[in-house]
Amino acid sequence: MSENKSCPRVDIGGQAVLEGVMMKAPDAIAITVRRPDGTMVVQRKEYTPAAKKHKWLGWPIIRGVVNMGSMLSMGMSTLEDSMKMLGEEYEEEPSKFEKWLAEKLGKNIDKVVMAVAIVLAVVMAMGLFVALPAGVEWLTGKLIGFNAAEAAAEADSWKGVFVTVVGGLTKVVILIGYMFLVGLMPDIRRTFQYHGAEHKTVYCNENNLPLTPENAAGFTTLHPRCGTAFMLIVMVISMVLFLFVGRDISAFLPRFLLHLALLPVVAGVSYEVLKGLAHKDNRFTRAARWPGLQMQRLTTKEPDAKMLEVAIVSMNVALHGMPENAPLTEEGWAVLTDYRQSEKGYVFPTEEAAAEAAE
Repeated sequence: MSENKSCPRVDIGGQAVLEGVMMKAPDAIAITVRRPDGTMVVQRKEYTPAAKKHKWLGWPIIRGVVNMGSMLSMGMSTLEDSMKMLGEEYEEEPSKFEKWLAEKLGKNIDKVVMAVAIVLAVVMAMGLFVALPAGVEWLTGKLIGFNAAEAAAEADSWKGVFVTVVGGLTKVVILIGYMFLVGLMPDIRRTFQYHGAEHKTVYCNENNLPLTPENAAGFTTLHPRCGTAFMLIVMVISMVLFLFVGRDISAFLPRFLLHLALLPVVAGVSYEVLKGLAHKDNRFTRAARWPGLQMQRLTTKEPDAKMLEVAIVSMNVALHGMPENAPLTEEGWAVLTDYRQSEKGYVFPTEEAAAEAAE
């Protein structure tokens, strides 16, 4: 088997899934999972970024909003695909509601299940990180006697600032608490290990090293472009923004609606901040990156060698395509027994070649 050389650096994103890793290259994504029998099943899908279809979608700020939407949709479909790739024992039975909805809409049950999952995820996120903090802000305002009529008075100007800061800190506390609690679940902890494998493999590629478990193992699990760091930046940016916009609003519903309306702006600015901090290295950027990196201690864990192999397969396939002549499942997924089978240029021996070698 040939020694794998990493391609010139490009920004590769990724996502950990149950018993696997997704890697997103500039023009394709690859998902690899390790089945209970030890084999690795991998699929590859080509895609065209929105900015290539419409240049204005790649403009600063706007691209952050587009990226948030696309990653949410892609993330849910990736989770759905990975569950199917693992096998029947990991697939969940659709609920009666989902079956009824699919029948009434005349849609494929898998698409309905994914749509319902996306809606539930968005509703939960809005409840935890928008509605609940807005409620805490409203309650805090009540406790300190903050109201819109008095907010303009110079003597009470500190109250709007105080309420906004409390709301921002509430979001951070909720985020940390949520990550800590879900990390106690065994399946999620293993997923966090695959998250660590994803980061180590990305580092290995960025440093132009051959993609091997040994090389990847030497890197940290903490990466500046991680979604965990992005979420923390979103919390901080939103708090700073609301110190200037709407801090004198005391009623719950207007505060909630304002936070909701400005979420795309927050996401767009946060995306630019994340990329800026990740691609520059000086005292300021290192200090600004530090909190986000420390947050990742909750969402990444040290992977084992087999997890690193899975991440490497996804990286290779995303960058170089599916290995030639690879054995396929009925669904068209490649089945690998060794991570080196995903290296660029590797060709699976045909039956004729195997027979000749045996003679």
